[in-house]
This record gives sequence, structure tokens and C-alpha cells, in this order.
Amino acid sequence: MTFRFAALTVILAALIGAPSAHAQSADGTWLTQAGDARVKISKCGGGICGHIVWLREPMDSATGQPATDSKNPNPALARRPMIGLPLFSGMEPAGPNKWSGQIYNADDGSTYASNISLTGADALRVEGCVGALCGGETWTRAGR
Repeated sequence: MTFRFAALTVILAALIGAPSAHAQSADGTWLTQAGDARVKISKCGGGICGHIVWLREPMDSATGQPATDSKNPNPALARRPMIGLPLFSGMEPAGPNKWSGQIYNADDGSTYASNISLTGADALRVEGCVGALCGGETWTRAGR
């Protein structure tokens, strides 16, 4: 019985003292690679959600009005403001520090299969795919 208790104590001490293997948090505000938008990411159900909270150019230069989701093929959605626009859907955990789901691209009004992964405390890799063709960019944390 003493051996069992000693073994349990050693295992618990190792787990408590070990570096955390838990997923890091993507929660926070992220600056896109081009620096033209900031996206607020937060927990959403069992996954994550992300929406635009800042734009370098928040006004539509042609109309002088706040920028809208004008490239969206759905006329009702094309009128929604860019600030507050949701970008992720169904973004669920897909491994440590990684989420998979769909991402909306307001530049072309399309939704793509996407993977998001933390590559460092302040670096987030965002990738989208159309069939086998994938592309991505690295977003940086916009402050703590």
C-alpha cells in the first residue's frame, strides 16, 4: 500500500510540475497580416467565434457611409456593417491549439473550409481552402 501511495504521489507531482499541455487560448483581438482589420476571437460554445471589431478604412470611399458586406451574394446580408461581421462558423477544436470550421471572406463574399492554429502566444495561423488549393496568413495579437 505504501508503494502505491508513493507512486501516486510521484505521478501527481510530475503532472503538477510539468509544463502545461493544455490548449493555449486564442481569445483576444488579432491584427490581420495586412494590418487592415482587427478580429476579436472568443469562446463560443465548444469552439471559437471571431468578428471584425476594427477596420483601417471603416468608411466606404464611394458612399461616405460605414463599410458594408457589399460582396455578399445575399442582398440582405450585403447591407450588414463590416464592423461586427462574424467571420467564423462551426470553428471547433481539432487538436491542441487548433480549430477547424469555416471562415467567411468579405473580400469576395465566399465561405471557405478553414483551419486556425496558434503558432505562438502572439501568432495565429489562419488558413482557408477551396478544394486542394489552400492559402493563409499569420495574424498577430493586437495587445494583451
